[in-house]
Amino acid sequence: MTVRLLLADDHPVVRAGLRAVLDTEPDFTVVAEAATAERAVELAGGVDVVLMDLQFGAGMHGSEATAAITARPGAPRVLVLTTYDTDADILAAVEAGASGYLLKDAPPEELAAAVRTAAAGRSALAPAVAHRLMDRMRTPARALTKRELEVLRLVGEGLSNQQISKRLFLSQATVKSHLVHVYAKLGVDSRTAAVATATARRLIRR
Repeated sequence: MTVRLLLADDHPVVRAGLRAVLDTEPDFTVVAEAATAERAVELAGGVDVVLMDLQFGAGMHGSEATAAITARPGAPRVLVLTTYDTDADILAAVEAGASGYLLKDAPPEELAAAVRTAAAGRSALAPAVAHRLMDRMRTPARALTKRELEVLRLVGEGLSNQQISKRLFLSQATVKSHLVHVYAKLGVDSRTAAVATATARRLIRR
């Protein structure tokens, strides 16, 4: 059976490189390319697997597009292919319904295997990504929740508690409560230290 693929990445060189690699596989056919996440959502209906980047400039995020695609009946599988391996990115993609998560430095044979695994309806996680998820499961008391990671990421972008509350539709008291929990879990006592520690641990990216 031929696996029909959609390449969603805003860099033409990356898409060309992926196409060159995937075209060497006899059971793969790249049927469409998308330079934006919005376009990927439009084109996803006629494919089996979407290779989805996470960052698309100022437009829709790859995780948002993944959620929109996987919410449809008979949706294709989405395999995230990105340079980012932070907890915030991984959790957002998995919760959006991604069938797999692979890093762009993966060798061609690993990419081909992940595509086949996703097409078969199974989970395809890069070893480093699987390791990070296992670590979270082993130490749930110290792991930041998805909401805590969202708050911390916005702190890293320089937003105040008031701005974060508006962005996430939370009360300022709830934002402050999330930060208290973040400080306790990271063993820090300031916003700057929290962002620095989380970045160093690859929980968020700057």
